Amino acid sequence: MKILITGAYGQLGSELKVLSKNYPGWEFVFTDVDSLDITDEDQVKSYFANNNFELVINCAAYTAVDKAESDFETAQKVNALAPKLLAKYSKEVGAKYIHVSTDYVFAGDAHLPYEEIDAVAPNGAYGKTKLEGEQNCQAENPETVIIRTAWLYSAFGNNFVKTMLRLGKERDELGVVFDQVGSPTYAADLASAILQVAESEKFVPGIYHYSNEGVASWFDFAKAIFELSGVKCKVKPVLSENFPTPAKRPAYSVLNKSKIRDTFDLKIPYWRDSLKICIKQLEKE
Repeated sequence: MKILITGAYGQLGSELKVLSKNYPGWEFVFTDVDSLDITDEDQVKSYFANNNFELVINCAAYTAVDKAESDFETAQKVNALAPKLLAKYSKEVGAKYIHVSTDYVFAGDAHLPYEEIDAVAPNGAYGKTKLEGEQNCQAENPETVIIRTAWLYSAFGNNFVKTMLRLGKERDELGVVFDQVGSPTYAADLASAILQVAESEKFVPGIYHYSNEGVASWFDFAKAIFELSGVKCKVKPVLSENFPTPAKRPAYSVLNKSKIRDTFDLKIPYWRDSLKICIKQLEKE
């Protein structure tokens, strides 16, 4: 199988690159903006014409949530137009298509884990452009698998775990919000799940949710990071209103994973177990 992976330098793309070594029979082509501009239709069209891709995994996204508020045009290009083009040309060449989306398509005011059929109502520019991307994918290519995830972290790229480890070594005390709740998700686990979906005999199109098992606030997450890494930094619970940001964050980001678990027979790790693995990897580096 020949597979195109976009957003190769990001957390998820980097984890897929690591896992690709376990699939010697598959040919992986990793691209990022320097090798393929997925917002340029001519480039995308010719790239697909010159390669016989059987699967496309779109990990590329504009993820600067606050910056998206003032740079809507760029966010829309990357999060809405690019997925549309990838879906369109995947369909044209008969390739399966997997697109990665986000919990930000929801308002974040629920009290039970979000199911795929729940009403979407994004608060800010990032969520709106990601939702538009989902809709464009389904309109262009009904054979699309969309996987929404949340609170992604990894040994690669910039993320909450790395920020906490850096700040924890610099300070004696940190204030971290406790009124936003979700499921920290290890990008390596998501990458593994995506490849399991890809190799499944029953590639069932539709929207799915994937995050690690369990629930935590950012405060709980920070406490666990310090506890598992042995960093002696006190964490103080604070309200979101003490950290005003241009974009409103969802207060509740817990996703119901039953559909993806049952459809593709996935085993989803508990968030603290995966965090332990990531921290060990960071310590090695």
